[in-house]
Amino acid sequence: MHFTEFSEITPAKVDALKDRIARLKIDLRLIEEQFVKGGGKGGQKINKTANAVLLKYPPLSLIVRCQRERKRSLNRFLALRELVDEIEVKISPETSQRLKDIARVRKKKAGRRRKAMNKLEGTQD
Repeated sequence: MHFTEFSEITPAKVDALKDRIARLKIDLRLIEEQFVKGGGKGGQKINKTANAVLLKYPPLSLIVRCQRERKRSLNRFLALRELVDEIEVKISPETSQRLKDIARVRKKKAGRRRKAMNKLEGTQD
């Protein structure tokens, strides 16, 4: 997998992804890449062209499919970023930003639930 196709993405984002890949010691040669036909909204450009990206990482049995954008190069970058997120969750959960975000959302929801329960208990008296 080469980073030369990511000309539409800001260099800072590409460099950040490269740093994460180096830190996690991911071998890019092990990533299997396929381009498959997409579906859904977007019309002919989506339904007739192979712009959805499917990445497989056999060492951890991970598969990521991405079709957020109409351009193949953007989908390729987004899929690689998602794959790196998944690998980081498996290899190094303590440094995973994704797990931190999930924990933050859970804490926020628990607080809302607690407030709602307190409100309900207060009105039933």
